[in-house]
Amino acid sequence: MLGKIVYIGNSEAHIEVNKESKISENLMNMHVVLEDKDKRILGEVEDVSEEMIKVHFLGEFDGDRFLGGVLRKPTLHAKPRLISEEEIKLIVGADDKESFYIGKSPLYDKCDIHVNINDLWSNHMAVFGNSGSGKSWGVARLLQNIFGNTKVLPYKANFLIFDAYGEYHNSFMQMNKINPNYHFKFYTTNENDLQNGGEQIRIPLWLLNLDDLALLLDAQEHAQLPIIERMLKLTRIFAETSEEAMRYKNHLIARAILTILYTNQTASSKRNDIFSILNTCSTPEFNSEAKVQGIGYTRKFRECFIIDTQGNFTESVLVTQYISGFIDDNLDGYEPATSLYYTLEDMEKALNFTLISEGLLNNEKAYNDAVTLKVRLHSIVISENAKFFSYPSYVSLESFISSLVTYNGRKAQIVNFNLEDVEDSLAKVITKIFSRFLFTFTKRLANRATIPFHLFLEESHRYVQNDNDKNLIGYNIFDRIAKEGRKYGLMFNLISQRPVEISETVISQCSNFLIFKMTHPRDLDYIRKMLPNISAEVVEKQKSLQPGTCVAFGSAFKVPLIIRMDKPVPPPHSSNCDVVDNWQVKPKS
Repeated sequence: MLGKIVYIGNSEAHIEVNKESKISENLMNMHVVLEDKDKRILGEVEDVSEEMIKVHFLGEFDGDRFLGGVLRKPTLHAKPRLISEEEIKLIVGADDKESFYIGKSPLYDKCDIHVNINDLWSNHMAVFGNSGSGKSWGVARLLQNIFGNTKVLPYKANFLIFDAYGEYHNSFMQMNKINPNYHFKFYTTNENDLQNGGEQIRIPLWLLNLDDLALLLDAQEHAQLPIIERMLKLTRIFAETSEEAMRYKNHLIARAILTILYTNQTASSKRNDIFSILNTCSTPEFNSEAKVQGIGYTRKFRECFIIDTQGNFTESVLVTQYISGFIDDNLDGYEPATSLYYTLEDMEKALNFTLISEGLLNNEKAYNDAVTLKVRLHSIVISENAKFFSYPSYVSLESFISSLVTYNGRKAQIVNFNLEDVEDSLAKVITKIFSRFLFTFTKRLANRATIPFHLFLEESHRYVQNDNDKNLIGYNIFDRIAKEGRKYGLMFNLISQRPVEISETVISQCSNFLIFKMTHPRDLDYIRKMLPNISAEVVEKQKSLQPGTCVAFGSAFKVPLIIRMDKPVPPPHSSNCDVVDNWQVKPKS
């Protein structure tokens, strides 16, 4: 079948077809060994004609090991032959306790392909393919294989799936039948799912930092960040109930009111602004009914702002003395506690107080920036989305993360977040917030990378983009996790049909790829440019793959392999609509 070698190039060899032997096998994509006395070079058949077979070099066998890459080229006298069964086992992975089954090879009589668990799951991974190519089925099958593997029991695993369409619930809801210690947890934005065991997605508002709030409020200007920072500080101050906190609140309110009193506004405008402050933030000493003691008489606070016929406040001296008594400049360095419970409404009040009290009224640009934030925050407060930021009681970050992966008091290994019922902009923010929570949590661990988390981002081209985050807050959390997450045990798994829309930084940090059928020239060209180690042959293979079959390559695979994934049981809800069945009128029973 294989004749002599007639050409040796830098990365390929040309082999004559043996005229005396009929080609009885389909040689395309098969592996060939070019054997010299002192070396065995592995190549893959990439082109076949009646007279010549073109072989691309992949690596070298060294005893019972396979090494990727070729330093020593074969000689023209090397003997070409088809790969042996023993050699096939070296490239498809050993079936040992550190590996798990991933699928079958369609080239070698459905030979099982195994992959080392650490090599695959200790790195970022990308799963690309056209719609209908089998991405969701492949991901579901991959996780089902992990939990069906009896050699390693992943009881402490943490797989978090951010599910754009609510597809994966069906695949994992009965995983405890595999092992009673395995559990699946389901968070959702869909009200209907709450009747089927799903829990409402809820994010503790006080765990959001300045960066998270800037994303939530869609801040676009650097000048808006100090306003958000001030709002955050005031929210915490207003949520505190200690004696020192109450003194500081009175100090802030008193200073804000005095600032208004000394402006050039009319008395009626001053009164309106002062009453706006009281409506936003009041204390026993500062509210409309608070008693102000004069010499021999008392006035209610609101009565001090009655305007006389000259356009002045009737009790301006009394109220000024009363207010001044609460100002204490020694309190200006006061910092509130960070472990406090508060709500969106508390935050809105703090932002309104910021607008009134920080002199923003006198700066048109700053005021417009602040009003934009105010409008965006209020739209969240009055919308259905407010429920996603309503949490019943205070919880720390560590306790919150623990609650995410706990189901009925037991460890949940797979947690699914169904984001299908929110718009893309909010889904992106929610995904970024959870990602930042996990990054912070894993980074704080005393023993680095001892609690691994794997994030699956379905339709990741919607979220992992080149956003304005870098310019506004100095980083994009997805980029940061891609570059730093592995050292802390936080790994990304991107699932997308449009890799060209994904952040280049994130893709460049992926070490393993499962590429299902892809035909769009821009996506193919993008993959080729972003991944310098991928060959033109691998790119070409992607165009003609059958559904459920992928090209797998990367650090977990010794050579690029075509893998046919088994059908997941049960499958995710990702099938196409059955038009024929739904068109027909069904007979009445």
